[in-house]
Amino acid sequence: MPTFQYKALRADGGIAEGAIDAGGRPDALRQIQSLGLRPLRLTEKAGKDGKPRPAASGAANAATGFGSGKVSSKELETFTRLLSSLLSAGVPLSRALVILGKEASSPAAAAKWREVHDLVVDGMSLADAMARSPETFPKVYTAMVQAGEAGGFLDLVLAQIADFQSREKDLKSKVATAMIYPAVLLVLALVVLGVLLVFFIPKFQTVFASVKGSLPLITQLIIATSRGLREYGLVFVVAGLGAFFGLRTWFTSEKGRRSWEGMLLDAPVVGNLLAQFAMARFCRMLGTLLGAGVPLVQGLNVARKSIGNQILVDAVAESIEKVQQGGRLGQSLAECRTLFPGSVMEMISVAEESGHLDKELVRIANVTEGELDRQLKTAVALAEPLMLFMIAGFIGIIFIGMLLPVFSLQDNIK
Repeated sequence: MPTFQYKALRADGGIAEGAIDAGGRPDALRQIQSLGLRPLRLTEKAGKDGKPRPAASGAANAATGFGSGKVSSKELETFTRLLSSLLSAGVPLSRALVILGKEASSPAAAAKWREVHDLVVDGMSLADAMARSPETFPKVYTAMVQAGEAGGFLDLVLAQIADFQSREKDLKSKVATAMIYPAVLLVLALVVLGVLLVFFIPKFQTVFASVKGSLPLITQLIIATSRGLREYGLVFVVAGLGAFFGLRTWFTSEKGRRSWEGMLLDAPVVGNLLAQFAMARFCRMLGTLLGAGVPLVQGLNVARKSIGNQILVDAVAESIEKVQQGGRLGQSLAECRTLFPGSVMEMISVAEESGHLDKELVRIANVTEGELDRQLKTAVALAEPLMLFMIAGFIGIIFIGMLLPVFSLQDNIK
């Protein structure tokens, strides 16, 4: 049974130190708390090989013992909001993490909250403990927590993070909902075309064989496409899968991601929507941080990570350097025209002069998100008849291509 050395806070405010035998780190923490002590540090003593174990090894081993399931965004939002409420009520951080670990809605979440608790008890900051799990806590999340810890308003920052997560989820949900119907129509069109080309067209080939003279060009193209799908369909599927995985590998690379993001920004309609979405995220994040008391430069460094598009992130980074050199925010961001239109720059400059920058940034985010919602609804309203027109057009072309030889056959019979 391993031995753990601990340093804990007594009820009278004194410091207690000692060693305790336990079956594992969670058991050691429970024994210390049962003695009426509040753990400050817990380390496992050196093993038989004489080498001391690192302070966080217990937490890592405990995390490995738990399930490897992924923590959902809803669980993370609940955790953030409850942790903010507990800290606002005066509950110590370590105790709040223990409570949240017990009340977690899934084993994966409970394991993750206990892992963060163990690292914090070992003396690590909350932001650093969360940074150990980037799959659960995004970089923007940990950066905001770090700012809150440094400024002494962690509970307020956590509440702002929870609100930001809720708004982000609502906006993404609107985008996903708007794309469902066009996506269904696209799949339906592909299925209908596939059925026509693979099963319907071959039945006409025996009829067309009796037609004297050459078939119309459109009919020849349709028959050739049908024959290609039936004879080389498997090859097309394999080639498509190969292209898919190749593109996915390219997208994950630094060069590929930048090239793709640049193409999206240059796209006629999509580029404008992406830029507005990124601007709304940036303004809301920066306004939230400034409202919580985070210094401007630190807030800018955190907010730029929320943009998502690396090209825009680099452009904002250049503006941050100018702010660090003493420049005003509105003038520094004005050079990033792709992300910030002139009207937005004027509003930011006026708000900066009047001292209401945080409220104005949040207002800009609200207005931009409302405009995005209207644009998405308009785009979907236009996409639906466009997709139906495409389906009808393809089916009509196949129908006409099959009827033209029939008319020729009737002329020959006459």
